[in-house]
Amino acid sequence: MLPYLVVIAVAAIVTAAASYAVLRLSRRYRLAPEVRARDVHRTPTPRLGGVAMFLGILAAFGIAGTQEEFAPLYAQGSRMWALLGACAVIAVVGILDDLLDLDWMIKLAAQLAAAGLLAWNGVQIVSLPFGDTLIVGSPAVNFVLTVFLMTLVMNAVNFVDGLDGLVAGVAIIANSLFFIYTLLLHAQMGQFDSVAFAGLIAVVVVGICVGFLPFNWHRARMFMGDAGALLVGLLMATSTVSVTGELNPAALDQKLVLAAYIPIILPVAVLALPLADFSLAVIRRLRAGKSPFSADRLHLHHRLLDMGHSPLQAVLIFYLGTAVLSVALLLVFILQSLVLPIAVLVLGGVACAALLLLPASRLRAARAQRRLVRLKRPTGNEDAGPDALAAAGEPKERTQE
Repeated sequence: MLPYLVVIAVAAIVTAAASYAVLRLSRRYRLAPEVRARDVHRTPTPRLGGVAMFLGILAAFGIAGTQEEFAPLYAQGSRMWALLGACAVIAVVGILDDLLDLDWMIKLAAQLAAAGLLAWNGVQIVSLPFGDTLIVGSPAVNFVLTVFLMTLVMNAVNFVDGLDGLVAGVAIIANSLFFIYTLLLHAQMGQFDSVAFAGLIAVVVVGICVGFLPFNWHRARMFMGDAGALLVGLLMATSTVSVTGELNPAALDQKLVLAAYIPIILPVAVLALPLADFSLAVIRRLRAGKSPFSADRLHLHHRLLDMGHSPLQAVLIFYLGTAVLSVALLLVFILQSLVLPIAVLVLGGVACAALLLLPASRLRAARAQRRLVRLKRPTGNEDAGPDALAAAGEPKERTQE
């Protein structure tokens, strides 16, 4: 456990220090872009957090290479170098996009190249379970499927990066639980390089997001930009493929059938909200005759704001949803029972629903209070004045930062 804590600490410290330096430089050289129509914030804010996160990634994997725990991973070489190379491709193109607003086809080409580099060097979905059968595709099919899924996850994470602290917080929650899961798999299966590789990536993501979150928390001083969000997506996709692509659920000692498939289900669950948002966005844009990568203001977090939630409330709802779904599935794997996981899902679902409906209940209460004031007005007095309106709870115009 200590080597993992060292990696988290180094990633967090380097990312935080680099974020401070990048923020100072961005302000000095006025690198904050103009506010776009779809943005929630209202003041120009630097979007170069991905630079700091990339430096944190390099430092984290660098220190991991000095730890005996991870020696087998570095002895193979190609997979680790492929991951660092893929991160470099995403970081360079992402930073250029944050500065110059590149065409979406250039960004997509970079994502395909990064995913292809990883798949070419062994990070692949080799097999998929279907009932009692393990489906093994041809090398070409495995390669294409891996590249497609990695690109999908990168874009899904990038699509939800629209509120202060959203991606960083969700990534911390999801990858912390995913890391715990890899430890449980390791304990059950013994030394398994793909599981160890996935666990290392998960703690690196936790570390860089912990280091960056103080700069991105509402109200954000800096955004991670496309570079940061795509890096987080790339790392999460790589850890997911490393576990699901080479693991046969039938080899696990699981009494409950569902528990044996948690290696497949959990990685999808921790990405459920980003994937749902991405899928809805693509369908919406294609139906409108637009590019699936065109920008709009109809993402899930935008809809929460339109319901009356503050940016912080919307982010906390995403946090809660990610935590509830991930914890419930992890409990299935640990307890070999559905009772407690279902209870967690039900209670968590009720809590999420209550938070979602909170603005509506406040609005109904304000309307009821205004009706009561109108009924109490003296006869013939058509104008109760500003004091009565204030007493009625007339909502003030809400501004988004």
